[in-house]
Amino acid sequence: MSGRGTELEDFEATVRQFFEKLPAALDGVDGDVARGKHYRSLLVAEGLAGVSYPVEFGGQGLSAEHQAAYDRASIELLPPEESVFGIGLGMALPTILGNGSDEQKRRFIPPGLAGEEIWCQLYSEPGAGSDLAGLTTQAVRDGDEWVITGQKVWTSGAQDSDLAILLARTDQTAAKHAGITMFVLPMHQPGVEVRPLVQMTGAQEFNEVFLTEARVPASWVLGDINQGWSLAVALLAHERKTLGRGVTTSDEAKSKAGRAPLQYDGLVTRARDAGAIDDLTIRQELAAVHTGERLILWNAERQLHPSIGKLWRTIQGRRAAQLAHVLGGPEAVAWEHDDVEADYWAYHVLNCRGMSLGGGTDEVQKNTLGERVLGLPRGPGIDRRTPFNELPRN
Repeated sequence: MSGRGTELEDFEATVRQFFEKLPAALDGVDGDVARGKHYRSLLVAEGLAGVSYPVEFGGQGLSAEHQAAYDRASIELLPPEESVFGIGLGMALPTILGNGSDEQKRRFIPPGLAGEEIWCQLYSEPGAGSDLAGLTTQAVRDGDEWVITGQKVWTSGAQDSDLAILLARTDQTAAKHAGITMFVLPMHQPGVEVRPLVQMTGAQEFNEVFLTEARVPASWVLGDINQGWSLAVALLAHERKTLGRGVTTSDEAKSKAGRAPLQYDGLVTRARDAGAIDDLTIRQELAAVHTGERLILWNAERQLHPSIGKLWRTIQGRRAAQLAHVLGGPEAVAWEHDDVEADYWAYHVLNCRGMSLGGGTDEVQKNTLGERVLGLPRGPGIDRRTPFNELPRN
């Protein structure tokens, strides 16, 4: 075997050993945020944070092959607390690495990799969800700062975030997809108000965020002014790649964090407990869930278009949750929150529909694949050259 192959195998083994020992290292640390930050600090100490990021920006400076080895070793061992940093690690930091200035990379990437700062994504608005380019949040230059006013919604993790990737309109007279700029917004300031949106699961993952003359340093503009749409699309690609990467948490942890589909192993145990393991229909569904789980992992390794992985993962999430619901029997529709086992399964059954929305709906993914992969023509719509302030709005 080549020296390179041996090196990668040793590295992969080191990664696996770290994550296998992690639960014991987190024992006694309470709260998702505190546990997440402690986990990231351990990752830094082990020399595993930012595997392929340049050393000068807080990474390890290793190859894409090492990153792939890290992904293989960790994909089914990542702790639920990884989701605390999902937007930063999976979306904001890769966008900054690819499009930010050296000064911005030095400022934002090292603390992001170390878990010292938590990020959220201020994209969607009440009138601009799937039609993201229809956003109306405005940014106006004021000396060395930009003043931001508007409203965002469905903002995951905003209640715990220190920084946000923000899209705002900086030119009302430009076409809809032009005149948009990307900013890094400090969340801890008087002009930022976060209001929770409690879901039917009882969890508060999403928020409304109201911006009233919030301030952003002029040096915290990412890319060029009025050219933020291309960065927005790049970030969405990173997001869909992250969402489609694969199964990330173990059912044994009975965690309600993140958006990972229920795993095959846990469903097999649930089928045995329900006395349904020999039912031929149940066995067929278990086989379908197992197949889907493997496909997610293989798709991630093949690095296909990010919308493929994202779309398949939402299908997997719904299928696994539906099977869990069937296995729960009549009592699955009513449960006591102090029953940890029942609450866990009910949470995932209710939560699975959200997988089809976050990061772009299934319909958006299909349109993207049709146009950008299959080369199909765009659907009819308003002339993309029309100035934004001349477009009809509700």
